[in-house]
Amino acid sequence: MTADHPRPPPRRRFFAIGRNELKGLFWQVLVVGIVAGVVVFLWSNTVTNLSARRITTGFAFLGREAGMPIADSLLAYNPRDSYLWAFIVGIANTLRVAVIGIVLATILGTLIGISRLSANWLLSRLAAVYVETLRDIPLLLQLLFWYVLMQALPAARAAWRPMEGVFLSNRGLILPAIPLGPMQLWVLGAAVLGCAAFYVIRRRLIVQQMRDGKPRPAWPFALGLVVMLPAAVSLLLGVSWTIEWPELRGFNFVGGLTLAPEYFALLIALVTYTSAFIAEIVRSGIQSVPRGQWDAANALGLRRSFMLRQIILPQALRVIVPPMTSQYLNLTKNSSLAVAIGYQDVVSVANTTLNQTGQAIEAIALIMAVFLTISLGISFFMNWYNSRIALVER
Repeated sequence: MTADHPRPPPRRRFFAIGRNELKGLFWQVLVVGIVAGVVVFLWSNTVTNLSARRITTGFAFLGREAGMPIADSLLAYNPRDSYLWAFIVGIANTLRVAVIGIVLATILGTLIGISRLSANWLLSRLAAVYVETLRDIPLLLQLLFWYVLMQALPAARAAWRPMEGVFLSNRGLILPAIPLGPMQLWVLGAAVLGCAAFYVIRRRLIVQQMRDGKPRPAWPFALGLVVMLPAAVSLLLGVSWTIEWPELRGFNFVGGLTLAPEYFALLIALVTYTSAFIAEIVRSGIQSVPRGQWDAANALGLRRSFMLRQIILPQALRVIVPPMTSQYLNLTKNSSLAVAIGYQDVVSVANTTLNQTGQAIEAIALIMAVFLTISLGISFFMNWYNSRIALVER
């Protein structure tokens, strides 16, 4: 028998990387060093040139009086306000376009995408013409077309009146509105809180049904949280809900909600252009669902609308959501074209600030920071939603 000799302990290596890894690390450090050197050189050169031309740097100008008019603003604004508040008003105008545009483009794009797959020949051909036409025309040309079309509408005295209380003229689209004060906002907050609570409760009811197979009705919770809770808050606070109808006085309208021609043209252009791309995303997502799902639903005698809503679209979302995120980002960034028609978003406000103060670097940096923040917020939300609906492998 041979005695078992213990294996000698392995030698310790001070550098636990091989030659190839060391070479790769060297090139990475070299590239990072070159990039850092270029950034330092550009920064130093910029500071030197600004000092030579006696141009001050920094964001102290944000506290000075802006003195610029903003015709169409979601927030209250006065030219005597500071540049900081002017930037905030510009950001609100950008979000006003982006948020509403995303919602409308999603609805319209989904309907057009489903229409392209319709068995009705005329409907599918019209949807195809819509998609192919709008996708092939540059967005700036579409924006200018809608703006010129808005300017060609009749004056306020001869405004079109498609329905009671709605006017369309070269002053924009005028709609009836409900004045929102602090009390009304409390009621709306209660409604949002009730919807969130109902969503959580409904998901728990679905989980319980999946466990024991017993269906549990959710409508009592919807009635109590979504309807009764806001109604109770409204009664307790004594909120009065009135509709403010627009009326023509002189050469303009008074009351109601006015959508300026610049805002209305920008919104229409962004929604129609982006919806054409969303329609193709929805169509490809629906076609990615196996044909067997359609056949099984047809064998059960389900209606096509129920089939799409409950079976096909939930599966297609896993294909639709990732490219849809890119379209949301594109719509948000394309809103900067508003400067071409005079709508004062954050880019327009920054351009005016730049011309008045000469703070070019700071103004451009603020624009970049705003769009970067909005884009990261959209990406974070869409990635979170995509992870929620993704298939979990076992």
